[in-house]
Amino acid sequence: MGNPPFVGYSLQSKEQKEDLLAIYVDEKGKPYKTAGKIDYVAGWYFKAAQLMQDTGIRTAFVSTNSITQGEQVAGVWKPLYDRVGIHIDFAHRTFRWDSEASLKAHVHCVIVGFSIAPNSEKKRIYTSERFQEVQNITAYLLDAPTIFVDSRNKPLCNIPKMIYGNKPVDGGNLIIEQSQLDDFLKHEPKSKPYIKRLIGAKEFINGNLRWCLWLVDVSPTELRNMPLVLDRIRKVKEMRENSPDSGAQKLALTPTVFRETNNPESAIVIPCHSSENRRYVPMGFIDNSVVVTNAVLFIPDATIYHFGILTSNVHMAWMRSVCGRIKSDYRYSKDVVYNNFPWPTPTEAQKAKIEQTAQGILDARALYPDCSLADLYDEVTMPPELRKAHQQNDRAVMQAYGFDVKTTTESSCVAELMKIYQQLTQAKN
Repeated sequence: MGNPPFVGYSLQSKEQKEDLLAIYVDEKGKPYKTAGKIDYVAGWYFKAAQLMQDTGIRTAFVSTNSITQGEQVAGVWKPLYDRVGIHIDFAHRTFRWDSEASLKAHVHCVIVGFSIAPNSEKKRIYTSERFQEVQNITAYLLDAPTIFVDSRNKPLCNIPKMIYGNKPVDGGNLIIEQSQLDDFLKHEPKSKPYIKRLIGAKEFINGNLRWCLWLVDVSPTELRNMPLVLDRIRKVKEMRENSPDSGAQKLALTPTVFRETNNPESAIVIPCHSSENRRYVPMGFIDNSVVVTNAVLFIPDATIYHFGILTSNVHMAWMRSVCGRIKSDYRYSKDVVYNNFPWPTPTEAQKAKIEQTAQGILDARALYPDCSLADLYDEVTMPPELRKAHQQNDRAVMQAYGFDVKTTTESSCVAELMKIYQQLTQAKN
């Protein structure tokens, strides 16, 4: 009954935000802290849960898949479990719903059936034309214990901190496209020492070349000797001063640099967005000749061991389960995916093995210097040497967790990771 609008929290009108704050309230009538950051369809779930109390009614909704992914999950579902004790009876994982309207709208949806009253029917998770009967269905639509992964601003385990890339906020004036580079250097040769390669997610994955003026610690005298650079800086200042954003206006005081100026000696880079068609999210190392934008996340001073864990099928299984999505593509996040990931406690021998297999992945990539990461991680064109290197690394990481390599499925792997996560969070508390 009714048609819940599929509106994300960033696109909601003032009235819609007020609706959710009025509906998503605790026993004292106060809005839950997360009520302002959940999709509008969540209001239907909360209202249905209230109406089902003390009845045998069961409810199912077709919804945007975002409410079963990433930071939304705890915000939407935890109040329903804690407040009224719902359970999920069946679910259909993400599918594309094509509108019959003349203007086609492709919406990525899930179906969730839930209730409060006891239910002796077998629980089923549907995927396309197939289904599996399971013991429990979580709000992530997984066969696993009911656990919620909350947003966390620091890593749960003792690992290096992940940070966002540098946001230019420059109107494009500190950026030099590959097609502009030769002409710019011809007319401004003194700028060469201050030009670095710039990568976001697209450049990192596809190997596209892009450049930027990296003017950190450049003296005013040097700038005055580069009139074309100085002209670009003036345009940055003007753009920031005229921005409606107060944060950008403050940055007008430092027009020579990006909003952030992080450029470590070495780091692991992970794109924020990546295709769901890849088994592994492409990631790798950079040095300080490269500047990263806010389209990627990076981990300064991370080691080959950290790379081995993060590029493994264990971490990928965790990522696929708890990350947010854009349509159905992965949206890797620092606060939900990385900071909550339960790392293993390997022996020295196991750690050395992971370092060896991780290096094997980099060596296999190096055999194909003319290929981009998009080429190497396409499931059709992935070179056999690289696939074998990943498989060896997967086994080494699984063994460090104590998982049986032959019998552990992705679902059972995630279920075990959820248990470890729960133990770690309880120990923290």
